[in-house]
Amino acid sequence: MRLRLVSLTVAALAATSPVLAAPKLRAWVTTGDKSQLLAAQAPVATSSPEALAGLPVIAIDTQERHQSMVGFGASITDASAWLIQNKLKPADRDALLRELFGREEGGLGFNFTRVTIGASDFSLDHYSLNDTPGDAPDPGLEHFSLARPQQDVFPTLRAALEINPELKVMASPWSAPAWMKTTGSLVKGQLKAEAYPVYARFFARYVQEAAKVGVPTDYLSVQNEPDFEPENYPGMRWLPQDRARFFGEHLAPVFVREKIKTRVLDWDHNWDQPQQPLTVLADPKARAFLTGVAWHCYAGDVSAQDKVHAAYPDKDVFFTECSGGEWAPKFDDSFSWMVEQLIIGSTRGGARGVLMWNLALDEKFGPHAGGCGDCRGVVSIDSQTGAVTRTQEYYAFGHASRFVKPGAVRIGSPAKVEGLRTVAFQNPDGQRVLIVLNVSTAAVDFAIASPGARFKASLPARSAGTFVW
Repeated sequence: MRLRLVSLTVAALAATSPVLAAPKLRAWVTTGDKSQLLAAQAPVATSSPEALAGLPVIAIDTQERHQSMVGFGASITDASAWLIQNKLKPADRDALLRELFGREEGGLGFNFTRVTIGASDFSLDHYSLNDTPGDAPDPGLEHFSLARPQQDVFPTLRAALEINPELKVMASPWSAPAWMKTTGSLVKGQLKAEAYPVYARFFARYVQEAAKVGVPTDYLSVQNEPDFEPENYPGMRWLPQDRARFFGEHLAPVFVREKIKTRVLDWDHNWDQPQQPLTVLADPKARAFLTGVAWHCYAGDVSAQDKVHAAYPDKDVFFTECSGGEWAPKFDDSFSWMVEQLIIGSTRGGARGVLMWNLALDEKFGPHAGGCGDCRGVVSIDSQTGAVTRTQEYYAFGHASRFVKPGAVRIGSPAKVEGLRTVAFQNPDGQRVLIVLNVSTAAVDFAIASPGARFKASLPARSAGTFVW
């Protein structure tokens, strides 16, 4: 009787215990001909070995673990914020920011952004946060003011933070205040040697004052593109040995004294000069202070990230600026390039965060005060009607930002399988995300082999897919 009771109990438990269903593959696809734009596909069940025979295989290795991700996003420039605050009705503004920074209802989930400390080329005019009458010296920073970013940029950023409290913020200046420079102007020139101490205090003041008005500074670079002196908008050349001295002898002591936890990145410029951040990191004091290196896309090759990261594997990698533009107007070409170089290439090169340049521009690729006259934003806002158009950059970044969650870890996948390019992540909840680009001119069927699951998948020619299971 006792044996019969035990057997009945086991049978009852088996009948009521949940059966773990085999995972299903979900996919979203964007095609170069725009017939599909982040379009959800029908879920796919696991496949038998026979069904996958002969297919190229993308093997996922969850034991191979690389960097944890901060996120993907774009910069809230003066131009972007001005359009969002002044050319959209309040309800439309809220809807767009929720679409860009939120995750509900297909939002992009941007988790990383960048603001400018003072003007860039994508400002309405040229200014710094410490302008003085006649550009007179101001060693006490008596004229320091956040009035300009408080007009449009900070309100936009605070609204984004309310939507996504996990949003991480980077800040970068295009120029020191004119009175600190050899030219006495925001345009061109270098930082005067005697200005190093006050400029270190300037950065501390910015971080502290921004925090008081609800704007964090998680990451900081001290100069956007320090090997470039633009002709008609703010910029400043800053040699690597001089940046190293500023980091180690001036900024580090001030940040330590003021107990500032902001993480500082060097370079913030193109892939073509890895010797510059290598020179800075060779300085012991600078190396001890710096968190990592930031990169832009406008010259050189993404492999430069690997070179520097191999030399200093304890330093973080970030990719902080690239713009689409009418120099590459075809959707399929620029979409494919962005996915291959930035979403796949930069993250395979160690990037923890990846940023586009302008979050939003208008139908005339502005407003701007000098500089690029045909750059695209992630979205375009019509300055007359407020209509929003989503660009190829929107869809390229959406393939990562919507699915790769903060804290996700890049895991093993092959860089290339025939005409496919790949990168893979594992989210904190264990969910796996594979981004695949088909660079070939023909559709490709392939297999995804992951621990515990094997799937058959396909991509049309010149298309990208995000696969989640």
